[in-house]
Amino acid sequence: MGYVVDTKMAAADPHFQQGCVACHEGNASGKDKAQSHAGLVKRPSDDPSVCGTCHEGIAKTYTLSLHYSNAGMKNGISPRFSKDEKHTYDTAVFEQSCRSCHASCGDCHVKSPVISGVNTGLMDGHAFVRKDESKTCALCHGGRVYPEFTGDYGGTPDVHYRNGMTCLDCHTSTQMHGNGMSYEGRRDVEDKPSCLACHPQGSEKTEEAKSAHGDHGEKVSCSACHTATGYRQCSSCHLGEGAAASPALILGLNPRKEGQLTTLRLIPTVRSTFEKAGIKQMNFDSVPNLWDTVPHNVKKRTERTRDCALCHYEQENYLTEESLPKDGSSANLKLIPAGH
Repeated sequence: MGYVVDTKMAAADPHFQQGCVACHEGNASGKDKAQSHAGLVKRPSDDPSVCGTCHEGIAKTYTLSLHYSNAGMKNGISPRFSKDEKHTYDTAVFEQSCRSCHASCGDCHVKSPVISGVNTGLMDGHAFVRKDESKTCALCHGGRVYPEFTGDYGGTPDVHYRNGMTCLDCHTSTQMHGNGMSYEGRRDVEDKPSCLACHPQGSEKTEEAKSAHGDHGEKVSCSACHTATGYRQCSSCHLGEGAAASPALILGLNPRKEGQLTTLRLIPTVRSTFEKAGIKQMNFDSVPNLWDTVPHNVKKRTERTRDCALCHYEQENYLTEESLPKDGSSANLKLIPAGH
């Protein structure tokens, strides 16, 4: 059976009942490694139909999910391009770079995903693992989300993490596997997590909290008040050369919800990001460099919930023209709150 699969595992897990060749192909009658591995498929779940043999419903919806299609990476940047540039990006950049990050079934359930050519190997021998977020979610979302959630990036861990919750307590398996709908980006997903789903307005335990939520309503996002500390801001991203990062808490106007104050995150696209691919981003100024974000370091009591003056008088952490990224998009100016 091979050194990563023992007889007890094979007997207990139905994935092994049809033998290795059912997924990996190869030659079951081979007399040595070379013969047995002839035609071997190393990553069979790169083709979801392989898993779909037994998990037809999940495999079918997964091909439309954002984890598989990476449509968010493709569509999020496209407004900056001319028609010709978008074609170049779709074929020469996205398919060759961004698209390679899509998650297969095995990346979450058997072997940790490959990040920049490196992975941590099988999660538990060759056992099929229902979930192990420290070896799956943490690797793909380890640049900012997961270390913010656990406190590894600095500051206080998210209150949900400190109370024993995991990623899948908010991001359901239906969201991970897709629901049969094709979306342009994660913000369009119908069943995405919502603070109000668990904390509906009117359920507050104190009159002070009820009053604060009622007064702010749709004018201020939950994260604007309940983000605990600075979160990762990325900058100076160039094709194949990485990016710089530093912590900051930025409050500004939501580019997707007119008039709402929210937390913003600096997205690492600069004018020269795709120059090596021959893309000048002819429409660079059509969209901002800062976008609404929900940092995963939530806390019930923060400096802003304790002291109204920080926002209403001092306007601490508010986006200003002076704090905008140098040579950034002119659309950034629309995100500056009044008076700045």
